[in-house]
Amino acid sequence: MTIQAILDHKGRDVITISGQATLKDAADKMSVHGIAALIVKDGDAIAGITSEREIVCAIARYGELALAMPVTEILTRGGMFPIAPQASLKHAMNLMTRHHVRHLPVISNGKLAGIVSIGDIVKRRVEDLEMESNVLRDVYIAAR
Repeated sequence: MTIQAILDHKGRDVITISGQATLKDAADKMSVHGIAALIVKDGDAIAGITSEREIVCAIARYGELALAMPVTEILTRGGMFPIAPQASLKHAMNLMTRHHVRHLPVISNGKLAGIVSIGDIVKRRVEDLEMESNVLRDVYIAAR
């Protein structure tokens, strides 16, 4: 199974935000779209990813003043780990585990083609395992 299969199912829409937008703007955008992370852009370039976690940590550290901070102040410090659409789910899981990230931007031909979360990957993996289990059960029943 590949990352492309997840994008084919969930879509390729990616919500982005300017690095100069405030944390309040980012929180509002995440709330409106029902998402947990945003790709931060600097013009056409990807500057990083920010998520609810970084916003909460900034508020815990700086209090209410954090909401006026620019998004670039809280970009994921561990870096951004892009993945190709043809990459396997196993590769994505390894990247996420090794780098302790929950979102991977999908890059195809040098352009942003989507984003996948750990939730997307787990959901797809569970669906695959359920289908595998059903096939094995059917084969077992047919063989009896």
